[in-house]
Amino acid sequence: EIATQQGTASYRPLFRWSVTDGLQRLDLDLEAQQHNAEPANILKHIRSVGGPGIYALLDFHPYINDPVHVRLLKDIAIAAQSHNLTLFLISHEIDLPPELQRYSARLDVTLPDDQARQRIVQRVVDAYGQENPGSAVEVDSKALALLVKNLAGLTAADTERLARNAVYHDGAISVSDLPDVMRAKYDLLNENGVLFYEYDTAQFGDIAGFRNLKVWLQQRRGALHARAEHLDPPRGILLIGVQGCGKSLAAKAAAGVFDVPLLRLDFASLYNKYHGETERNLRESLATAEVMAPCVLWIDEIEKGIATGQEDSGTSKRVLGTFLTWMAERDHRVFVVATANDISALPPELVRKGRFDEIFFVDLPSPTNRADILQIHLRRRQLDPAEFDIPQLVAATDGFSGAEIEQGVVAALYAAQALRQPADTNHLRHEFAKTKPLSVVMAERIHGLRAWAQDRTVPCD
Repeated sequence: EIATQQGTASYRPLFRWSVTDGLQRLDLDLEAQQHNAEPANILKHIRSVGGPGIYALLDFHPYINDPVHVRLLKDIAIAAQSHNLTLFLISHEIDLPPELQRYSARLDVTLPDDQARQRIVQRVVDAYGQENPGSAVEVDSKALALLVKNLAGLTAADTERLARNAVYHDGAISVSDLPDVMRAKYDLLNENGVLFYEYDTAQFGDIAGFRNLKVWLQQRRGALHARAEHLDPPRGILLIGVQGCGKSLAAKAAAGVFDVPLLRLDFASLYNKYHGETERNLRESLATAEVMAPCVLWIDEIEKGIATGQEDSGTSKRVLGTFLTWMAERDHRVFVVATANDISALPPELVRKGRFDEIFFVDLPSPTNRADILQIHLRRRQLDPAEFDIPQLVAATDGFSGAEIEQGVVAALYAAQALRQPADTNHLRHEFAKTKPLSVVMAERIHGLRAWAQDRTVPCD
């Protein structure tokens, strides 16, 4: 805008450079100069002109570390103020050498907010009307509001593309468009292989027990959606407990209770062999989660991603520091659900009071919960629990986790099918009798975990 105000004191010519087209002056709509396509040539040209101007260099990041380019950029930067010259390096990522950082300022383009997305969708609707005279777009106002809301977290170009797909598919914006839009959106978000959108969120009706956790989440549902005045939004919970007892399923159910998207952060995929890339992956993932707010951010087996020890090169410590700083400073409604199996591997900074709203302990299921688990998995496989001796099976699964009970049911069905018999209580009891549950195989570790959690955590049930 400044460059195009010809005749004013602030007027400066505007140039764009790319390695494919060379240098082109935009404010006068001149043809590109192909002889200035090479990076070194364009920098020498800018330095030699010695006059006012705005130069936008597109995708210059592959050439930034060349010693000759660094020297030329430094020469331009030193003389920039006296020549009224501004140089923009535009790219998806730019890591400036230390000697250039003092002459630069970093600008990150924000993603479209609600109003910007509304304008983009309206622009697509208007374009459809112009291209199809007499065929106005049928707009369901409720579906339009949901579409604008659900497109959060995408760039302007991706927002327009998905809105265009929804409108041009049938000349309408309706509720039926939303599933395809959401699936395409989360495919885009998942491209880096670090942050994943979980399509299926469980309901607590699918989980046996967890009574204390269910009540705790229901009490905070309104606060997460900003419907409870004078209450800070809930920050998150840490679920610690025995493997296979439903921690991951509870994380999914939390998103179902809050009725918000569920994002899963894969800490194992964060790590990169190049210095600084791991922390950058984490920052970008957390920034995406903030744009998606309100949402649930699920971090499964968090101890595997931030456990530190003597063999750690320092990356895990930096990741932990980045994560803790984000947890302390975030002001978006991102509810973190972290699960852990090994409490001894968690750093003290993470489990101290204040990091999470609460630490819950997930224990082996009680007899009542084992009965519920058996019935859930029998019904899921089109079997009538009334045809099974549930009390006898509950006694046979003493010390079993929910996952071990499910696998016992599955194994019994395979055995019954092999014998060409309908599955019954005897098949299940026989499979359970052959199983050595984790509470027996690793009795000492589970006893220690229970002892640690007794006075430090809140039981889920």
